[in-house]
Amino acid sequence: MAPDPRATWPEEAGLTDVLGRPLRDLRISVTDRCNFRCSYCMPKEVFDKDYQYLPQTALLNFEEITRLARQFVAQGVRKIRLTGGEPLLRKNIEVLVAQLSTLRTPDGLPLDLTLTTNGSLLAKKARALKDAGLQRLTVSLDGLDDAVFRSMNDVDFPVEDVLRGIDAAQAAGLGPIKVNMVVKRGTNEQQILPMARHFKGTGIVLRFIEYMDVGATNGWCMDEVMPSADVVRLLQTEWPLVALEHASAGETAQRWGYADATGRHDTEAGEVGVISSVTQAFCGDCNRARLSTEGQLYLCLFASQGYDLRSLLRSGNDDAPLAAAIRQIWHQRSEQYSALRSALPADAASAVRRVEMSYIGG
Repeated sequence: MAPDPRATWPEEAGLTDVLGRPLRDLRISVTDRCNFRCSYCMPKEVFDKDYQYLPQTALLNFEEITRLARQFVAQGVRKIRLTGGEPLLRKNIEVLVAQLSTLRTPDGLPLDLTLTTNGSLLAKKARALKDAGLQRLTVSLDGLDDAVFRSMNDVDFPVEDVLRGIDAAQAAGLGPIKVNMVVKRGTNEQQILPMARHFKGTGIVLRFIEYMDVGATNGWCMDEVMPSADVVRLLQTEWPLVALEHASAGETAQRWGYADATGRHDTEAGEVGVISSVTQAFCGDCNRARLSTEGQLYLCLFASQGYDLRSLLRSGNDDAPLAAAIRQIWHQRSEQYSALRSALPADAASAVRRVEMSYIGG
């Protein structure tokens, strides 16, 4: 059982769930489509040419997304992350960014507005995104070796084009940029050290993510999980590392700084992070909600049930029912799947069909 976090949240936390966790972070999926076919997310054998994506009429338009986001901000959200699928496939995504960038918290502060992308279209979009008000972004990149990367994205997309996109984002002033690498044992763990060497000292934060049992299509197996502790030990064979404090409450990554000769954090060398979503659950202070591209609200990445906000949204112009629904849903939230995973019977986790990562984003 995850520890009760209520003693660690400040009194001004506002809207909280059953476990005392406030609502701070909203992930908004803007499309269920992606141009990659990564085996851990949208395997080609499932998401083939005959796969039925959501019709355009089912998707929330930009005005609807912004209207919903405004209600979440009023209830405590301070960070919005746009995701997908691949969010840069959504036509005119910079228009949505511009709309969201005008939102302010009840005390008048701008939001932390960010986006997660596979980087394939980033070179074309980086400047427009920055000009529209995007502050920073995260790029998914699972290896530097071109053969390994092409194999993992399964559409023969070259790694050089993603690196060019990252360069364009830095040149546009987006930052700090984070790069996320999903580590799948037996597939790309040999890319850990080359990735660290490449991004060390660049100002880009590299984070290694344990391969997760999200959804039902990726054929997840615990044997393919490389624990974050093993990743850290591997990194320490080449560089001394020093543990860093969390940057904020609810942060998912454990931060490690490259150490100088005195054992202190060398800020110029930068840092790496590990996200231990399988071996060290962080449910206890999870403050994230997820909104699907058709307006379903999910309270956990591993959820099997969503809550329909689109019907309320399209039933009229009164925002009071929306606000009330958000409050009620979050107040009743008790999800802590990762914390309870190890206590479940061996076949229990696979018995429930969970929402796909490609539908609500990571």
